[in-house]
Parts: sequence; structure tokens; C-alpha cells
Amino acid sequence: MEPLLALVIGGLYAAALFMMLRRSIVKLVIGLMLLSNAANLLIFTAAGLTRGVPPLVPEGLTRPDGLSADPLPQALVLTAIVISFGVLAFAVVLIHRAYEAVGTDDLRRLRDTDT
Repeated sequence: MEPLLALVIGGLYAAALFMMLRRSIVKLVIGLMLLSNAANLLIFTAAGLTRGVPPLVPEGLTRPDGLSADPLPQALVLTAIVISFGVLAFAVVLIHRAYEAVGTDDLRRLRDTDT
């Protein structure tokens, strides 16, 4: 399963970089979304994809019995999802305001309005 996910992650990174190199600011934000999804999948894959029971520690023991799921990557990815959603919402509002002010989503034309 890990080799398949490695190919998917590589494809997501490639698509994200391709989208981020386009001239449209909307495509830039789509590339950022793909990049954050690829990073989340990378964290999950690097942590291991073994199925196990929830990491609950029985009373009187110091660690879970047998195979258990690692909660740290799940917590990291959940935090990353929340942060990326906030950044995406901010970027969409920023793009909307820039489009209202300039009338285009072309990054070169946006740069020309500075002078």
C-alpha cells in the first residue's frame, strides 16, 4: 500500500507545483490546496499504515497492549487541515477583493498595478 500512496503523493506534489506556476491566482490557490493535501498524506504514510486498536491504556499499565494506532500523526494532520482551511478561506476573500479592485486574476497584471 505504501508504494501506491507514494505515487499518489508524488502526483499530488507534481500537480500542485504545476498549478502554482500558472499565471492565474485562482490556480495558485488550487495548487496550495493540493500541496497541503499531499503533505497530509505524506505524514500519514510516513507514520505507517498499520491497522490497530485505539491507543487506550488499560488501568494499571503504562502503555497499550499489542498493536495500536499512533495518535500523533492523526493529531498533526487534523491540525494541518484546520489551518489549511483557514488559509484557504483567507485566500479566497483576498482573491475576491483583488479581482474587484483590479478586474483580473492574472498575476502579471496584478504586479503592474503596483506602479
